Amino acid sequence: MITMKTLKIFILLLVLTTGIAKAQFTKAELQVSGLTCALCAKATEKSLRTLPFITDIKPDLIRNIFVITFKGDQPVNFDQISKKVQEAGFFVNSLKATFDFDKVKVANSAFSYGGDTFQVVSGGDKQLSGPVPVTIVDKGFAPRSVSKKYLGQVNAEAPTNSGRVYHVAII
Repeated sequence: MITMKTLKIFILLLVLTTGIAKAQFTKAELQVSGLTCALCAKATEKSLRTLPFITDIKPDLIRNIFVITFKGDQPVNFDQISKKVQEAGFFVNSLKATFDFDKVKVANSAFSYGGDTFQVVSGGDKQLSGPVPVTIVDKGFAPRSVSKKYLGQVNAEAPTNSGRVYHVAII
């Protein structure tokens, strides 16, 4: 038998855990190079749909872009996205993801998410609150000229948790 006190504690915990929004990536625009037909796009989409943190994918075949929506309860792994695109026989040309900065502390031009560190290499002087698009500029996520431009500005690595360090630009 559940006592009234136990029920109140349970309701309080439920409200606290569901009422606090977690910092997260909400969506992304993934541009893939090498797509030549609808079948290529379908194969890439099918490969990406196997990732557990993706809710929905909408292909835009004119711009070779996939608009990806992420689940709110699972961390996004960008390396897995790149790997799935490569397994389908293509390459990531650019990846711009929207991150909700409302509950995130940005220190030394870096923030943490899902055990990874994201170092802001450009645009970190802007007000970072609410949903903000960030472009991953690391090799394998951006053209070589873009990676070279932004990564040449990196003086020191951001302090890491234990995961990977991604470099992002806020454009």
